[in-house]
Amino acid sequence: MVQNYPRLGVNVDHIATLRNARGGAHPDPLRAALIAQSAGADGITVHLREDRRHIDDRDLARLISSIDVPLNLEMAATPEIIAIAREIQPEAVCIVPEKRMERTTEGGLHVLENRANLSSCVKTLNDSGIRVSLFVEPSAQQIEASKEIGAMAVELHTGRYCLPGLDPDMRERELLRLMEAASLADSIGLECHAGHGLCFDSVGSIAKIPQIKELNIGHFLMGEAMFLGLGAAIKKMKKLITNARNGKLETEETEHK
Repeated sequence: MVQNYPRLGVNVDHIATLRNARGGAHPDPLRAALIAQSAGADGITVHLREDRRHIDDRDLARLISSIDVPLNLEMAATPEIIAIAREIQPEAVCIVPEKRMERTTEGGLHVLENRANLSSCVKTLNDSGIRVSLFVEPSAQQIEASKEIGAMAVELHTGRYCLPGLDPDMRERELLRLMEAASLADSIGLECHAGHGLCFDSVGSIAKIPQIKELNIGHFLMGEAMFLGLGAAIKKMKKLITNARNGKLETEETEHK
């Protein structure tokens, strides 16, 4: 049976962020990943940063050997991280831009400006049997360039659409950009994913876009876990995603009416 709704990838980075703030072994990102898996997550996403500010190499080894759903490794296109990806063989990688001082990923890759390095990285990972996506802005040029260098998928950056306080007209224009970008990606043979900043109130409009096959959500779910419990937060997100794809657009506000 073909799944009619986008897959949900749950990012557990910030469980490790909380652990690392104090040191020691608690809370454990592997435990979070197993709870997410039991709650219906279709995959687990982690970002192995060069400075190891949250997920570290041991986390990665434990995750790859313990979870039963696909692991999606977010990573910079650097020799060290490429070598690690080739060694552990995740189901997929998503290449993202990375700045040492940023709090979170600030935008999509400039595929055109970094074509040579990204092309080499994508080829190396493809040759290792790893499915590669590129994290990009909803831009025709970036999407077409991603296809040209051999990526199998793109993940559209939804951060601008999710900005709090964004003017409603600007939000609508940003949604249109995402819809057009998803349609373009699908038309040229790229699987389309989306993520960054999605929450209960914003996920429905993105999940409703028919060409989007996967959503990756982390920070919001980890925050909601403090109030609802992680399993309950993931189940609620899955319900919103499924309902949106089936034509029942629902937000956290409408749930309480």
